Parts: sequence; structure tokens; C-alpha cells
Amino acid sequence: MAEENNPAEKHFSIQKIYTKDISFETPNSPKIFTEKWEPKVDFNLGTNVQTLENDMYEVSLTVTVTVKCGESTAYLVEVCQAGIYALKGFSEEEMGPMVGSFCPNILFPYAREAVSDLVAKGGFPQLLLAPVNFDALYAQHLQQAKQQAPGSNKVN
Repeated sequence: MAEENNPAEKHFSIQKIYTKDISFETPNSPKIFTEKWEPKVDFNLGTNVQTLENDMYEVSLTVTVTVKCGESTAYLVEVCQAGIYALKGFSEEEMGPMVGSFCPNILFPYAREAVSDLVAKGGFPQLLLAPVNFDALYAQHLQQAKQQAPGSNKVN
């Protein structure tokens, strides 16, 4: 019997990268353009994985940015960037980091560009999102899941 997970049998490829959903709102325009520009930025990320047929997976990365000046919302932008990936021959332990870190890391530059373009087209100063360490976020997610799992060795 052939050994499973032989590195020569592993396959990863990007099938498609696309914008799945996009939203830009300026609820307080045009008044917001007359106010002093002292923005407070709230940045959130989320990922979702959907198993498709034939070793294919859709991984989506949602980036949400809310910018306020004082109590007024200047703008809210949300981009859901997605990709379809072929992943074959990876162990269950390898699949988690692939779809939870590696694939979102590929998507982030596309989402970052879309956010920047929408903000500029909305009449606001360019917003360049800082790079994200998806490996650290995935490790943090695993740690939180482990602590919340029933039967964990958590001491109250």
C-alpha cells in the first residue's frame, strides 16, 4: 500500500480569486468632509472555508474597516475576497494551517487593494492596511478553541 501524504503527491493550486461581496458607506456625508480629519480606525478580519467537490475549497476573507471622526462615522467599508483552491494529499493536521492561514494570506493583498480603492473613490485620504500575520492569528484561534472545547483541562 502506498504511503499516504507522500510529499510528491501533495498538490496546491489557485483556481480562482474573486471579490465575493463589497460594501462602502458614508452615512454622514457630506457633513463629514467639513469636519477636522482625526480618524479612529476599527479593523476586523474574518475567514470562512467551504468544502467543494474534487479536493476544492473556497476560502473567503472578510475585511471590515470602520472609520470615525469623533462620534460620527466617516465611512464603513467591507470587502469579502474569496479564492477557490485545489488541495490534495495534505493531512488533516496540514489542512488547518493551509485554509486557516496560507490561503487567507494569499487573499489579503487583493482585499487590501479593494479597501484602499474604495476609500479613495469615496473622497477620503488613502487607507493602506498594515500586513497581517495570519500564522499568529491562526495559532491564536486554535488556542481559543482549545480553551473553549468541552472537556478541556481549564481550571476555573
